[in-house]
Amino acid sequence: MGKNIIVIGGGIVGLSSAYFLHKEGHRVTVIDKSDISSGASFVNAGYITPSHIVPLAAPGMIAKGIKWMFDPASPFYMKPRWDMDFFKWSWYFHKSSTREKVEKAIPVIKDINILSRGLFEDIKASGDLGNFHLERKGLLMLYQTDAAYEHEMEVAQKARFLGLEVEELGPSQLAEIEPNIKIEAKGAIHYECDGHTTPTEFMPKMLRYLSDAGVDIRTGEEVLDLSVKNGGIHQIITSKGTYAPDEVVLAAGSWSGQLSKKLNIKLPLQAGKGYRINVSRPTGISLPAILMEAKMAVTPMQGFTRFAGTMEFSGINDIIRKERVLAIAKGARTFYPELEINAREIAEAKTGMRPVSPDGLPYIGKSPQLDNLTFATGHAMMGWSLGPATGKLVSEVINGRKTAMDISPFSPSRKF
Repeated sequence: MGKNIIVIGGGIVGLSSAYFLHKEGHRVTVIDKSDISSGASFVNAGYITPSHIVPLAAPGMIAKGIKWMFDPASPFYMKPRWDMDFFKWSWYFHKSSTREKVEKAIPVIKDINILSRGLFEDIKASGDLGNFHLERKGLLMLYQTDAAYEHEMEVAQKARFLGLEVEELGPSQLAEIEPNIKIEAKGAIHYECDGHTTPTEFMPKMLRYLSDAGVDIRTGEEVLDLSVKNGGIHQIITSKGTYAPDEVVLAAGSWSGQLSKKLNIKLPLQAGKGYRINVSRPTGISLPAILMEAKMAVTPMQGFTRFAGTMEFSGINDIIRKERVLAIAKGARTFYPELEINAREIAEAKTGMRPVSPDGLPYIGKSPQLDNLTFATGHAMMGWSLGPATGKLVSEVINGRKTAMDISPFSPSRKF
């Protein structure tokens, strides 16, 4: 007999958890305060990225954040504010940004990305969601300066050592593989190991499948409180009712820290806002790319090309800062000089909040304080890429099985 499981959060991580838990025969309810049609799971770059092996908390990032703190158009923006949680998180981030800790995290990030890439392919092969966009053309790291090239080559060498497929491309080779658009770049590192999807296609199809399969999807319902009894979560009180779960999965993204506080659990987490612009007319772009100096992503999706980027730490809010959207449009023009993003496309930009842990690794695993609580949050910029892997690991944890990989580095109670 399956368990009665409540998944708090309907983003890619929450829905992936529901998917694998349902497959294991559990009775699953997903609760989300939104209508599950917007946010980080809908506005991301759609990357499946084994190549993204270096966590956000890398040496030098705090210095860059301080340098850019008073430039709201900068790619890594930390809004000055008096917030003790943010101060503590920043200190933990600083402590995590050492070469030793980054080197330790690299193979872990690679392994969970490879696991997730395979699960995306398995989900497509199953036919559960019908056909959906999933390609493996790789990812171009486009650079315009020698400094960017040297920086990325260090990463590429680590990726090759870990067995990932990497190729160096010069301008003529770039023109061959991207013949329909002019690229202003000295060259690119091509991570052939990477894939990409269209989130705005995948998410509705996953929702439809889960609903048809009997998963109870509760939208427009906010979790107001959680009561604890006998070492576990006894009740979940929402804006529409009360639930008595056997198990709870906390996959509420950037709101996970606030909900953890209601359980007297300190979960260092900050919301990192990202922006996207969609261009629905033909652009000639056929390969996903990171524009290195502009610190932004470009993805050809189903019916449009997406330009996405920035990491803004300004608390949880849905404010769209026009200067940050304009910086994305300007960055695109710098690398694709014949492409101009127009005023309407800029005006229709959207934003989403990504949950960022201090060391850039997600929180996946059982709570040491409450025996029926499992965390699945804190994925930073890799939430989309790691969604299926997290869902699979969550199902294994709750079923008491050996996990597909060692999840100790993702412990919710790890020290910073």
